[in-house]
Amino acid sequence: MDLVPALQEPLQQPLKSVLGPATAKVMAEHLGLHTVGDLLHHYPRRYEERGQLTHLADLPMDEHVTVVAMVADARLHTFASAKAPRGKGQRLEVTITDGSGRLQLVFFGNGVHKPHKELLPGTRALFAGKVSVFNRRLQLAHPAYELLRGDSEEAVETWAGALIPIYPATAKLESWKIGKALQTVLPSAQDAVDPLPPALREGRGLVTLPEALLKIHRPHTKADIEDARSRLKWDEAFVLQVALARRRHADAQLPAVARRPKTAGLLTAFDARLPFTLTDGQQKVSKEIFDDLATEHPMHRLLQGEVGSGKTMVALRAMLAVVDAGGQAAMLAPTEVLAQQHHRSVVEMMGELAEGGMLGGAEHATKVVVLTGSMGTAARRQAMLDLATGEAGIVIGTHALIEDKVQFHDLGLVVVDEQHRFGVEQRDALRGKGKQPPHLLVMTATPIPRTVAMTVFGDLETSVLDQLPAGRSPIASHVVPAADKPHFLARAWERVREEVGNGHQAYVVCPRIGDDIDEPADPKKSGKKASPEDEAERRPPLAVVDVAAQLAKGPLKGLRVEVLHGRMHPDDKDAVMRRFAAGETDVLVATTVIEVGVNVPNATAMVIMDADRFGVSQLHQLRGRVGRGSAPGLCLLVTEMPEASAARQRLNAVAATLDGFELSRIDLEQRREGDVLGQAQSGARSSLRVLAVIEDEEVIAEARAEAAQVVAADPELTSLPGLRTALDALVDEEREQYLEKG
Repeated sequence: MDLVPALQEPLQQPLKSVLGPATAKVMAEHLGLHTVGDLLHHYPRRYEERGQLTHLADLPMDEHVTVVAMVADARLHTFASAKAPRGKGQRLEVTITDGSGRLQLVFFGNGVHKPHKELLPGTRALFAGKVSVFNRRLQLAHPAYELLRGDSEEAVETWAGALIPIYPATAKLESWKIGKALQTVLPSAQDAVDPLPPALREGRGLVTLPEALLKIHRPHTKADIEDARSRLKWDEAFVLQVALARRRHADAQLPAVARRPKTAGLLTAFDARLPFTLTDGQQKVSKEIFDDLATEHPMHRLLQGEVGSGKTMVALRAMLAVVDAGGQAAMLAPTEVLAQQHHRSVVEMMGELAEGGMLGGAEHATKVVVLTGSMGTAARRQAMLDLATGEAGIVIGTHALIEDKVQFHDLGLVVVDEQHRFGVEQRDALRGKGKQPPHLLVMTATPIPRTVAMTVFGDLETSVLDQLPAGRSPIASHVVPAADKPHFLARAWERVREEVGNGHQAYVVCPRIGDDIDEPADPKKSGKKASPEDEAERRPPLAVVDVAAQLAKGPLKGLRVEVLHGRMHPDDKDAVMRRFAAGETDVLVATTVIEVGVNVPNATAMVIMDADRFGVSQLHQLRGRVGRGSAPGLCLLVTEMPEASAARQRLNAVAATLDGFELSRIDLEQRREGDVLGQAQSGARSSLRVLAVIEDEEVIAEARAEAAQVVAADPELTSLPGLRTALDALVDEEREQYLEKG
C-alpha cells in the first residue's frame, strides 16, 4: 500500500526472487499479488483455532475449503477399470474427523502412495480441496494436505492454542503455502510507512501499521486480530475518503456560471401548467438543486429516488431553470428506448412551452430536441444546428450527444439518468462541451445505502426522494415456484388474462433475447445426476423470442402479444413502445430494456421469468414499471429454484418489501463488497479488504469527517508524506479517473 522500496520489491525478479518463481507466478496470475506490499495486504479470511477444530458438519458445497482434522481411518482398495482392467486400480479412502463430523478423503492411482504412508490414524493435518458429494456423503477428492507435527509436550501445547490464518486461496495455491510466503516477507512490514496522521491514530487508540500487519498475519490472541482489523479498516476508509475529499476540494475551485431562473419565465409558466402539486420531497430537493445552480462552482449532486418518486419532474424543473437563465441543458439516457421515452414525456409535460420558434409556441417557449445514434441524417443535422445556435434549450439523447461533432451554444447543466450505466469517459466528454464546466445532476432509481453513497459517490452531494407521488398504487409481489407447484404458473397466466380483461396491460420479462445468438448454455456440463438446483442453473435462461411464441400459442392465446429487446432496429423498438403506450398491445414480452424509465400507467401486471437470474435491485427496478397509475400493481417472480436455495430466499426478500433501501442492503450483503465500488467502471481490483461497507457505517462516517478536515487544512498533503504515498497506491490512474467522474 506504499511506495517504500522494500514493499515495492516484486515477488519475482530475474536476478533474485523473494519467493520461488513458480509461487510468485501463481500469486500474480491468480491472486493479483505482485509486490511484497501486495502480499502483506492479502489478509486472512478467517482463523482456525487448533484447539477447537473446524466443524466438518458445516462445510459449504462446491467451495474451496481448508479444514484442520485428525485421521480416523485409512483403507486401500483395489478395483478393475478401463485403465487398469486386471483389478490393479487403487483407491485410498481416508476418513477424517474433528469431533463434530466426519469427512471422506479419496485418492486414486499413483496419487495413493504418499498419503498411504503419511495419513495414518491419529495423524493431524490441514486439508484443502473442493467439497463434493459422492454416494450422498461429503468428500474431498485428492485434497492437498500439510501434516501438523508436534513432538514434544510443549510443541503440542503451543500447537493446540495457536491461531492458524486461513487465506483466500486458489486451487493452485493452498492457504498454508500463502502463509509460508507471508512468513518470508513479514519482516518487511517494519518498513511500512503509516498513512494515518499521528494525532488521529493516537486520538483513536489505534496500533501502528507495522504492528497491525504483524498482528493480522501472526496473531497470538483474538484481541490481536481485533486490534489489527480496527486499524486496517481505518486505513481503508480514511485513504478512500481523503481521495474523495480532495476531489470535492478540487471541484470547488472550478469556475461555473451561476444559473438563476427568471421570476416570471419558463419555469414559472411550467409550474402553472402542472395538474398536480409537487410533493414536499420534490420541493425540498428542487430547492437544494436551485441553491447549487445559483453558485459559481459546478454543482455535483446525486439524486436518488425510489422507482416512481418523480425524479424526472425534479430534473426537468432544474433544466427549465437553466434555460431561463440563458443556458442549455442536456439529459443523457442509457438507451435509445429511454431517450425517446424521456423526450416524449418532457414534450407532453411542457405542451406549448416546448414549441419554441414554432407557430402556437408560448411566449417563454424553448425547443426540445432528441439526438440518438440511429436518427436519419436530415433530422440529426437539424438537431445539431438547433444546439449550436442555441435555438434548442433542452436536448435529450444517448451517448450520441458526446460525439465531437455535437456543439452547444452554452451548455449549463448535464443530467445523467441511471448513472451506473455510463462509463467515466462518456460523462467527462459531455462535461467538456461547456465553455466552463457545466453543473452536473446524476439520477439513479437504484436506492443506495448511505454508507455506499459516502464511499462510491463520495464526491457528490446527495439528495433523496423517498415519498411516492399521490395516486400511486401499492404493488403486490409473489414468488411463483414453477418447479414445485406448476399449477401456480398456470394461475399466473390466468391473472394476466384477468388484468387484460379489466382493460389493463402486462409485461413478461425474460433474461435473454433468444434465437441462439446469445450467451451459450452453462458450461458446467457433467455426466453425474444433478440436484434440482443444478438443473435450474444449468438450463439456459429463458428467452424473449421463445417465451413470446409459446404464450401466443398457449396460455395467452387470443391476446395481442409483442416483443421488445435491445437487438431490434431502434425504429421498430420505438414503434413497439408507442403501440404499447397507446394500449394497442396487451402483453409486452421484453428483456430488461424496460428496466428504467418506461412509463405506461395502464400496465398493471408483470411476470418475471427465471427471476433468480436477476439481482435484487434489478428486480425492484423492473417491478417499478407496474402500478404507475391508479389501479394496483401485481408482480409475479417465477423461479424453478428449490425452496431452501439462497436464490429463493433472495426472491422472498423482494416479495416481502417495497422499500428499495432495505432491499439494497440485502443486495449488498449478498454480493462481495468489491462489486459495490463499481469494478465495472473502475476496472481496478476492489481496494476494500477488511472494510465492510454495510457494517462499518460509523468508521466510514468518521473517516469522512476527519478526511474533510485534513484536506481543508492541507489540500496537497505536504505535511503527511505517508498519506500521500498510500493515496498514490490506492488511486492509480484508472481509479483516479473513476473517482473523478463520480
